Amino acid sequence: MQAGEKVICLDNYFTGQKSNISKWIDHSNFELINHDIINPIELKVDKIWHLACPASPNQYQKNPINTAKVNFMGTYNMLEIARNTKAPLLLASSSEVYGDPQVHPQREDYHGHVNTTGIRSCYDEGKRISESLCFDYKRVHNCKVHVARIFNTYGPRMLPNDGRVISNFIVQALSNKPITIYGDGLQTRSFCYVDDLIEGLMRLMNKDHSGPINLGNPMEITIRDVADLIREEINPSIPIVYKSLPEDDPLKRQPDINLALTALDWKPEVNLSRGLALTINYFRSIISTI
Repeated sequence: MQAGEKVICLDNYFTGQKSNISKWIDHSNFELINHDIINPIELKVDKIWHLACPASPNQYQKNPINTAKVNFMGTYNMLEIARNTKAPLLLASSSEVYGDPQVHPQREDYHGHVNTTGIRSCYDEGKRISESLCFDYKRVHNCKVHVARIFNTYGPRMLPNDGRVISNFIVQALSNKPITIYGDGLQTRSFCYVDDLIEGLMRLMNKDHSGPINLGNPMEITIRDVADLIREEINPSIPIVYKSLPEDDPLKRQPDINLALTALDWKPEVNLSRGLALTINYFRSIISTI
């Protein structure tokens, strides 16, 4: 919008909040439509950023059938708009397409290790069918698609009850509650700050590369070490409690970003220490409302 583009935002507020876009509501280049993309809609657009889908286990497991419908029917409806308008479509896919990977780090040519019947499958398999639809529309209808496999992203405006690792740990620590780790804490993730991800998505949309392409920070860290970083920043005396690991929770997660480096000239710039400080400051500003 600041560059002069007009933006139409579709949201059904399943996980989103109007407060996140309140400053844009009266902007002349912004239009907000309350709509669930499971249902068809006709729009005349030049670009489609398909970011819709609950993204944390807490969210997508509340209504797994709806999650699957968003990924299949929602992606189908967005691709139909792309086909009819000739607009390029960028799909926010996920590192979850790799499941609990047996190849490490994960490259885009790895086909994954996913449980098709588990409690996470509505999301994991949902993103896989979304990718499949994109490339079928590319082959059959010559649609221009860009598929980003997004690895664990964090930053301001995460929901306090989001259920993801960093938001959970920060909210617990700021509330002087024990930090809860599921499993032994030795499982790993690779966390990418939101500003870096957005830069990667914009570069992908503006390139000819269809993907899929990994977007994430390749710095791998254990969940226990993340907890210790957050405790150190907020209150080192906060205890840690351990609970059993949920079904199909991946033990390792690290992106190989060589393709992003060569095709997009992109790599993350915000290290975890800086990103956590910015995220903690955000949650400090809203903690009284939690």
